[in-house]
Amino acid sequence: MKTLMTLLFTLVLGTGIVQAAAFEKTAKYKTTKIAITAEKPLVAGSNVLQFSITQKGEVPSGAKVTVKAFMPAMPGMPYMESKIDAKDLGNGKYEAEVNFSMGGTWQMHIFIIPAEGKKTRVKTSVNI
Repeated sequence: MKTLMTLLFTLVLGTGIVQAAAFEKTAKYKTTKIAITAEKPLVAGSNVLQFSITQKGEVPSGAKVTVKAFMPAMPGMPYMESKIDAKDLGNGKYEAEVNFSMGGTWQMHIFIIPAEGKKTRVKTSVNI
């Protein structure tokens, strides 16, 4: 019985740790703030990212959001880029499937093009 309880406790604790491993990051530029999240840890390959955007403390409506993830060229390795238009989920939330073709540090530029007003670019980076 003691072994069964230990196994059950380990299983419950392990499940909590796996769920806590999701990706979260905040990026800011002037009055624009973006919370970037993923349900799973980022990996080389395809990743679904969610973006929650506020500008001047308010949620932008009708904005077009484009995500560009790139890795600069290095000796023996070419420049790599993934660019995608994010899907508008409403209420300032957007989702994009970004492809990080290999591990390493990727630069991300998130372009917010409002229905009216000035285009904004928020820069950040992620480690895969």
